[in-house]
Amino acid sequence: MGNIFSHRAGTILLALASLQGCGNYDITLNEKLVYEPAKLFRDYDIADAALSACIEQRIADEFITQASDLTQLNCSNAGIKKLDGLALFTNLQELKLSENSIRNLVELGPLKQLKQLWLDTNQVVDPVPLTGLQLLETLDLSGNDALQCPTENAFSKVLNLSLPEHCKTL
Repeated sequence: MGNIFSHRAGTILLALASLQGCGNYDITLNEKLVYEPAKLFRDYDIADAALSACIEQRIADEFITQASDLTQLNCSNAGIKKLDGLALFTNLQELKLSENSIRNLVELGPLKQLKQLWLDTNQVVDPVPLTGLQLLETLDLSGNDALQCPTENAFSKVLNLSLPEHCKTL
């Protein structure tokens, strides 16, 4: 009897192991859907093609099924000019946008969960939209030669602040 039990247990384990690879497929039994995996998140509209491609790749790599699941994004050196539509991803905590052509930061204002933000070597002029990001620990604005230098207390809570050379008097 013990042998029959171990044989059945082995068969069940083998069946479960083989189904584990089917996580991305619909499973039907007698033509009835019994399992449908969550679909990748696609309900966003990003005008900048480079930013859209970066987000799409991250969603695919991490199997992200809803906007709130996107917490980290690295789109460095991607040719991004505009951030329109990025505010949808309100749970972003780490955002790396180094070495792009970004000028306007208004779209980042609603991203209240941001803790780390790299905007070095862009075309940022006005850092004011970032002053409401109370959780920021790291902010890199170095290499933005036209940046209007923030006031001394604008980013006083930021632990790691990097500014362009012309703002180093802060």
